[in-house]
Amino acid sequence: MIEELIKNIPKAELHLHIEGSLEPELMIKLAERNKIELPFASVEEVRAAYEFSDLQSFLDIYYAGAGVLLQEQDFFDLTWAYLERVHRENVRHVEIFFDPQTHTDRGVPFQIVITGIHKALVEAEEKFGMTSFLILCFLRHLSEEAAMATLQEALPFRGWIEGVGLDSAEVGFPPEIFERVFAKATEEGFRKVAHAGEEGPPEYIWQALDLLGVSRIDHGVRCMEDEKLVVRLAKEKTPLTVCPLSNTKLRVFNKMEDHNLKEMLDAGLCVTINSDDPAYFGGYMNDNFLATQKGLKLSQKDVVEIAKNGFRASFLPQDSIDEHLRSVDDFVAKHSD
Repeated sequence: MIEELIKNIPKAELHLHIEGSLEPELMIKLAERNKIELPFASVEEVRAAYEFSDLQSFLDIYYAGAGVLLQEQDFFDLTWAYLERVHRENVRHVEIFFDPQTHTDRGVPFQIVITGIHKALVEAEEKFGMTSFLILCFLRHLSEEAAMATLQEALPFRGWIEGVGLDSAEVGFPPEIFERVFAKATEEGFRKVAHAGEEGPPEYIWQALDLLGVSRIDHGVRCMEDEKLVVRLAKEKTPLTVCPLSNTKLRVFNKMEDHNLKEMLDAGLCVTINSDDPAYFGGYMNDNFLATQKGLKLSQKDVVEIAKNGFRASFLPQDSIDEHLRSVDDFVAKHSD
């Protein structure tokens, strides 16, 4: 059964916003702990609010929900809940985005945010053997100056942060705005990724590659509108961290059957499957794999290739990548017996 293979195959998740894994139950719990009044009376009311028409309507509630995160313990609890969940889904490696500006703009110190997250990542490696990297994302609807200030704040924690990224509302905020910030990040030795080509045009992907110097594109589904771009992405093996349930929830595609992930895969692109903001978009890793397989009628070969791409596209050292790829092969061989 392909469903059993999906649930148990080793995976890596490369596109996950930790603030977007805030489940309604934890939101209510943290609000009570921190004595914060929410505009929702129950878990059911929060879930009902998790209905969006587009990216901006999602971001509005996303930032409101993040308001319950105040203490180091809150960030630990948030991160630990995600790690525990995906461990049960056979996720072996995660590369997690966090949005410090969402918190520092509310007066929560950078150190509190990152310490809580980091402690959970360390515990997951100790308890589960799950490896991880942390990626700091700049909010693109805020200024270049604000991003540069955030980068400076991050430098004392350089050992805990692998890379930088760019997220939030895409349309109207092209990557070129942040060229100097990413140049500074390069000087400091950070890896670089960026959200591009989800709601924004293919031109944003070109800018992310050529002006920001990213090695991985987050989303990138609109690359298929530009034949030259597809040729380049395939040739350079640039990974694309696609988030299928997110794309359908935000109406990038009206339904899963319309998604172009299979087309991307067939074009020779290094496509990965990820959950983006799973609490808000209706699914973690297995949910995304299952829904995509069903909607696009992916073969077992497709599923295995996508799972392998998750490790190939990661920032792990090559020997670790090779080890994970062997574990996928071993699993498939046993599953086929």
